[in-house]
Amino acid sequence: MTPAEAWARLRAGNDRFVADQPAHPSQNAARRQELRTSQHPHTVIFGCSDSRVAAEIIFDQGLGDVFVVRTAGHVVDTTVIGSIEYGTEVLSSPLVVVLGHDSCGAIAATAHTLATGEQPPGFVRAVVDRVIPSIAELTSRQGVQTPIDPDVLRTEHVKHTVAMLRGYSAAIATGIAEGRTAVVGVVYDLDDGSARLVEVAGDVGEEPVAA
Repeated sequence: MTPAEAWARLRAGNDRFVADQPAHPSQNAARRQELRTSQHPHTVIFGCSDSRVAAEIIFDQGLGDVFVVRTAGHVVDTTVIGSIEYGTEVLSSPLVVVLGHDSCGAIAATAHTLATGEQPPGFVRAVVDRVIPSIAELTSRQGVQTPIDPDVLRTEHVKHTVAMLRGYSAAIATGIAEGRTAVVGVVYDLDDGSARLVEVAGDVGEEPVAA
């Protein structure tokens, strides 16, 4: 499967989800038996841990279809990159999706810290520290006294995460250069269930929409 074919499969699944007509593919006993000894997911999805954004559900996928990595605010560390590389290099998934969403607590906490200097408690601060580079320049341009559109913030963070994966991972960068891998940034809307393409590194047969 090519990156474009993998994205087309996700796009079709999300269209079914939005239309409230999910097919619930690959979720029966026969599929479980088929997957006992191996897996061949067509996409790696790196998303937020938010309970409202379950990747397999919003893209109407089944067992063995997607390899999912999740952290609060889809923040990146070496273990995350290793997990994603496992999907692309070992399992040969041609597509990586960075999945952000509206009403993200990590984005809201980061915006609050940048505006007020107040830090969140405990290790939640570690999440905020990793989101800050994505939006610090944006907030600096707008000024801390100006209300910051959360939709702009989430899109900026998704785009920055795509760039980080491409910049940090030689394996992913090589896959993109060779045309066998693509990394896309997608933002999900909790209200209508739609997943919107906002960033593309590689060829998925579709151009990103304006932020």
